[in-house]
Amino acid sequence: MPEDRDLYAGAAVDHGWSRNVLLNMIMNRTLERTGAAPSNFVRRLVGQDSELAQQMAKDPYSFEFLGLSGEVAERDLELALTSRITETLRELGPGFSFVGRQVHFDVDGDDYYVDMLFFHMDQNRYVVVELKTGKFQPEYAGKLNFYVALVDDMLRREHHNETIGILICGTKNDRSVRYSLGRSTSPMAVAAYTYDKLPASEQQALPNESHLVAALEWAEPDEGQTEHT
Repeated sequence: MPEDRDLYAGAAVDHGWSRNVLLNMIMNRTLERTGAAPSNFVRRLVGQDSELAQQMAKDPYSFEFLGLSGEVAERDLELALTSRITETLRELGPGFSFVGRQVHFDVDGDDYYVDMLFFHMDQNRYVVVELKTGKFQPEYAGKLNFYVALVDDMLRREHHNETIGILICGTKNDRSVRYSLGRSTSPMAVAAYTYDKLPASEQQALPNESHLVAALEWAEPDEGQTEHT
């Protein structure tokens, strides 16, 4: 549709996407997925801050670039994401900077490890990402709430905005997610992920060839403009 083409072309100009990156974004329906994850940001963050945080949380995340298929262990998914960190940052969205994986915290002798920790440069906040390869369970929200509070207390500085958490899981029941987030004290979102090829019905919903060509021609970055995540 023309409005979708215009949306992608504008994003390509704003973020300096190359032709190849733009094509990948269109094929993966990146903008349609942006901000789609259920969250409690409106209740836990103030005003525009909640709107900005919501734009971080895609649903689902597309990890096609990992080349995985079938069921994988959570640690294997984590390793695959960190070994392809450039593509991972691009899928997460503009502004993300990678801090580390299995980030260790000592709480009076008890050891805890955050799966993946990021810092969002534009929003000036830490983002805790927890990975679950199976279906969402309510207890996952409690664990993520704990990790967000931990990072907020031990790493956040006075000039940083409030830490948020994103749980990325294999599948989810959105109603169960909303109940789980309803009483959480930390700002969090829950999203699914995919790494298998899109089904035929999804492929048919993508812009057709003429729309792709028009968007690519319009949004070609100026010479010397660099791609960034």
